[in-house]
Amino acid sequence: MDLEVKNLRKTFNLSRKQRKIERTNEKRRVAVKGLSFEAKRGEIYGLLGPNGAGKTTTLRCISTLIKPDEGDVFVDGMSVLNNSMGVRKNIAFLTNELKLDDFFTPNYLYDYFSRLHGIDEATAEKRKKELFKRFGVDKFSEVKVSDLSSGMKQKTSIAISLVHDPDFIIFDEPTNGLDVLTAKTVVDYLRDLRNAGKAIIVSTHILSVVEKLCDRVGIIIDGELKASGTLAEVKARDKSQDLENLFFTLVEESGGAKRA
Repeated sequence: MDLEVKNLRKTFNLSRKQRKIERTNEKRRVAVKGLSFEAKRGEIYGLLGPNGAGKTTTLRCISTLIKPDEGDVFVDGMSVLNNSMGVRKNIAFLTNELKLDDFFTPNYLYDYFSRLHGIDEATAEKRKKELFKRFGVDKFSEVKVSDLSSGMKQKTSIAISLVHDPDFIIFDEPTNGLDVLTAKTVVDYLRDLRNAGKAIIVSTHILSVVEKLCDRVGIIIDGELKASGTLAEVKARDKSQDLENLFFTLVEESGGAKRA
């Protein structure tokens, strides 16, 4: 089965300080407004939108980190509301905000999270060898995280997030802040995961990432899905078949040109 988002809605309370900064009297902010889409196995679904559009909130709801106010998400038929533990066993949520403890080594952290997921030692060791080699972590496996470069920390985080070989991969801004070589390594690996039959969702505000990587795309603006379908179907909504033109047209129609 696939990953299905149904009528997702999420609001947040704004603190007095936030209201002052944003010069608003609104006490609540609607981050996601009735969002629905489907991510299929063997495909990469791109959630494209400007900063503040609701992408990260959506991914956090999918990943069971926060609960939606309305709607639900079904991962392989399991509801994030009714079976969050089952969902967590089948997903990986990769984000640049993931921080590893500086005191430990990649080797120790990988083994720790493998045991946490209940993976047998032989399987864990085989998978660690494959992932560490793929991301170049093998040469730094006994180096403390505090002594790793930012790119190596990111690649170590990705390897550790995938210890349990999940069928559903959710990646928030996959190339944001990465150097060119690290970004290519990540993008190539996401393609390999897709070819292995995984269902992958990536959020991004970078148009080129969507065009190079995604099979299907949803454009989200102000928490609403303005367009969704295969990349070709979405681009066909613009007379010149140009994703950039369509994106900015939709942003302008939503009154969000300044945010984009």
